[in-house]
Amino acid sequence: MSAIHITRSHNQDLEHAKAYADDIAKSLSEKFGVKYQWQDMTVKFKGAGAKGSMNIEHAHVEVKMELSFMLRPFKGKIEQEINRQLDDFCA
Repeated sequence: MSAIHITRSHNQDLEHAKAYADDIAKSLSEKFGVKYQWQDMTVKFKGAGAKGSMNIEHAHVEVKMELSFMLRPFKGKIEQEINRQLDDFCA
C-alpha cells in the first residue's frame, strides 16, 4: 500500500470546516469513485483501491489515505487534488 498523509492548519469554525470538508469529500467521490460517510468530525472514505479518512479539528485538518498497488501510479495526481482543495479550504 502507498500512503498519503497531509495535515493543514485552518482558521475556520468547526461548522464551516465540516461543511467545506463535506464538499471536498463529494469532489473526491466524483473524481475518484470513493464512497464516504461521516462519523462525528471524521469523514471516512473507501473505494476501489483506496481508503482513508479526513479528520476535522479546531485548528487543523488531517487527511490519511491508503492506495492499493493498482492506484499507486496515480498517487501524485490524487495527492495534488487533495492539496489543491485543502489550499482553498485553509486559505
